Amino acid sequence: MTSTVKLSLPLLQPSQAQKHVTVNEALSRLDGLTALILVSRSQATPPAVATEGAAYGLPADASGAWEGKGGAVALFLNEGWVFVSPTRGWRAWIADENAPAIHDGANWRAGALALSASGAGCFMHVREFEHAVAPGATSLTSVPIPGPVMVLAVTARVIEPLTGTLSGWRLGSADAEDRFGSGMGLAAGSFANGLLSTPMTYFEPEPLLLTAEDGEFAAGVVRIAVHYFEPSLPGL
Repeated sequence: MTSTVKLSLPLLQPSQAQKHVTVNEALSRLDGLTALILVSRSQATPPAVATEGAAYGLPADASGAWEGKGGAVALFLNEGWVFVSPTRGWRAWIADENAPAIHDGANWRAGALALSASGAGCFMHVREFEHAVAPGATSLTSVPIPGPVMVLAVTARVIEPLTGTLSGWRLGSADAEDRFGSGMGLAAGSFANGLLSTPMTYFEPEPLLLTAEDGEFAAGVVRIAVHYFEPSLPGL
């Protein structure tokens, strides 16, 4: 046996010379795979410049120095790439998506809380975006609530002051303009904490609606976060 089963750490062999090389490689792999942070799970080509210890979850179409290694975790160690095969149940943080993920035996599933034997899952997500408020009595976001999902809350914070003739603002959707809050302030740092008493299901994507109170918007920027639950189907 030349390596460990789970993390493929190289093992010392009887009468091996330069034992420190094997030990250091094992420690480097352990350092890169423990509390695993993947730079990306979608990047198909190696970066021009990689950071020592950086890890990538390789997609099926991986190319260049990663060609033929789709599905593996690529670790950049000692100016080269080391490949390790993840197994079902591994957990990682996907840095470019700001999301936790579980490996289902074939793919990384971002936002997964639980997975069934066939791949059905419970997923929690936060969709965050910045909305530049358009002049007028209302302002509709270009980024919608996705569907089909169950929304637990929509929170927001004013990033650039809301200007105009308004005294406050409401956050909701076309059928309920104050669903996620009303009477919110205009200054930078003002916020909406739109936690729903009963989660609401959106079967189709729907934009959010900002409504001016006692006047109209002129300008401003609001950072919005949609907190939602999403189920997935079992596999065949």
